[in-house]
Parts: sequence; structure tokens; C-alpha cells
Amino acid sequence: MVVPFILYNLVIAGLAGFGGGDPWGSEIFAVGMLSGGVWRMNLGDMLILAGLIFMFFEILKSTRTSNASVLDHVLSTFVFVAFLVEFLVVAGAATSVFFLLMVMAAVDLMAGFSVSIRSAGRDVSLN
Repeated sequence: MVVPFILYNLVIAGLAGFGGGDPWGSEIFAVGMLSGGVWRMNLGDMLILAGLIFMFFEILKSTRTSNASVLDHVLSTFVFVAFLVEFLVVAGAATSVFFLLMVMAAVDLMAGFSVSIRSAGRDVSLN
């Protein structure tokens, strides 16, 4: 989940010198549908899609049980805390795109701990 965090900050930092504006509403592409409607994908939607893909792989990584999984949980905690602090302190992070990425980081954190606790309970054997 650190990749969407870095991408978001790169876009915000890149706009700091250009006078701001909302980059997340800029349209990337549009596709005409059979119904006659038009499906539009903007930059914010694309970043959320990337976040969902990275979250999928993070949850897959949390299912393994090894010593590295503890480090993954610690790093996931740091990433969520970074999202939370930036959301509360940085004006450029006060968008729904950033909030949804932060919620994905929280779900990743909770899922990782839940999977680890569940699998650790199965490893305990009482003789």
C-alpha cells in the first residue's frame, strides 16, 4: 500500500509549483457503451484501482506464516499511520481519493492481523 501513497504524494508535490487545482478529476479516458452512456475513468479512479490491486497482493502476502510476516505487519502499521497523519495534517490529502486509500490501508492492516491470529490459533496443539 506504500506505492499508492507515494504516487499520490508525487502528484500533489508536482502540482505545488503549478498553482494547484484538483488533479484527481482529470479524465484519463472515456468509453462509449452499448447503452449510449459514456464510462469515464479519471485519475482518482485510476489511483484507487491501483490501490485495490496492491491491497489484493498485500492480503495474499499476509496469509503466509513466517518470520517475515511480522515485519510485513509492522510495515503495514507504519503505512497506515503515515496515511492517517497526512490525512489529518496535509491540506492536499483532504480528498476522498486519499481517504479511500487510507481506508484500504486500514483494511489491509486489520486483514493481515486477523489472518495471522487465525492461522496462529490453528498452529497451537495441546497434547
